[in-house]
Amino acid sequence: MKLLSLKLPTSKLTTFSALNLASASLLLTPLLFAPLYSATAAPMEIDVTVVAPRQQNQVAFVPFAGDNVLSSIILNDLSRTELKVTSQGLPQQPRNSGELAGTLPVWQSLGIPYLVVGSTRSNRGQVITDYEVIDVKSGRIIQGKQSLTANNDAQSMRYAGHVIADKIYELITGTPGDFSGRIAYIEETGVGSDKISRLKVMDADGENVRVMTEVKGSIFSPAWSPDSNRIAYSIQREKSYPIIYVQNVSGGGATAVANYQGSNLSPSFSPDGSKILFSSSFEGSADIYQISANGGNLQKLVSWPSSEVQPDYAPDGQSFVFVSDKAGFNRPQIYRYEFGSGRVTKVSNSSYATSPQFSSDGSQIAFLNGSSAAIMNSGGAVTANLGNTGIDEAPSFSPNGKRVVYASRQGGKG
Repeated sequence: MKLLSLKLPTSKLTTFSALNLASASLLLTPLLFAPLYSATAAPMEIDVTVVAPRQQNQVAFVPFAGDNVLSSIILNDLSRTELKVTSQGLPQQPRNSGELAGTLPVWQSLGIPYLVVGSTRSNRGQVITDYEVIDVKSGRIIQGKQSLTANNDAQSMRYAGHVIADKIYELITGTPGDFSGRIAYIEETGVGSDKISRLKVMDADGENVRVMTEVKGSIFSPAWSPDSNRIAYSIQREKSYPIIYVQNVSGGGATAVANYQGSNLSPSFSPDGSKILFSSSFEGSADIYQISANGGNLQKLVSWPSSEVQPDYAPDGQSFVFVSDKAGFNRPQIYRYEFGSGRVTKVSNSSYATSPQFSSDGSQIAFLNGSSAAIMNSGGAVTANLGNTGIDEAPSFSPNGKRVVYASRQGGKG
């Protein structure tokens, strides 16, 4: 397994966004089960770990001529995948496929299936990056020469590096990359009435951190809209119920969309972004509701004598999963609700299952199996145990479903 740990001070509730890629759908929002919120006693570090299975693909990456910083961003992105990437000990430093003429047999003798070459050039305040992914065995340029133009500033070039890495990954694997995505997380400082919570967004590699909102109190369960332009989350101020807000990522204030007299928690956008699932206890025990994404048109979907929380839409919009303690005290299980029939079926088979989150294709569900981050298929069979997190937070899939991000307290940290 490939691991990347990002150090975040007192970070909670990580969720991954695809930004504005064609592959966007997102994923995922962990939530504490029911209203069991614990204040953080002191600033601490939590590992946010990105996991990807390791395979035997090999890629020779020649640093692009003209920009070492751009090359390091691309190389770092690709190194956090199942691809085995090297830029060391290469027989030459070609800038394009034309410079490989006569030396292709040398590259073929290395047994490396893919070669990435490229270069940058400046033009009127912009940087143009030309690059190629070459099938070494045949000498074929996969889908021809690629080109990307970006403004010549640090932030634009960093984003360009992520976009290029996305394309290189797609050309090699056939699956769109998600390095240009973003991660939302919550940072807390102070305790009790002095607690300050900040909703932050950062690039998938942990860089370019910015604060979306800051409140005196607690923030819970951030969830990205499918187009990645909005985030829904809950805020609980002192002596107040949690309220669900929606905020544009580009800026501006947040709009309250679920301000009912109860605990309004765990928002989940529908695949088309027009509706939001959430749980609320304003009529007694927590039930599952659906509203318009701008508020209003409240509809109750699941109401049992037990507590029902943590809903998450399936990517096809035909169903959603949620958690209920219907099976008994301290025995939460994951269930699936079908919109067409209203039928509810139990999905999980473990003794304690919470925080379900679908993969982008709906074939897998990330969840907490007790205190361990885990993955199960849509039928409920556990396919991967990712380890004890030490906190009530589930893993989240990256938009292409190839990586998993989760927060954990390991080795006594956090």
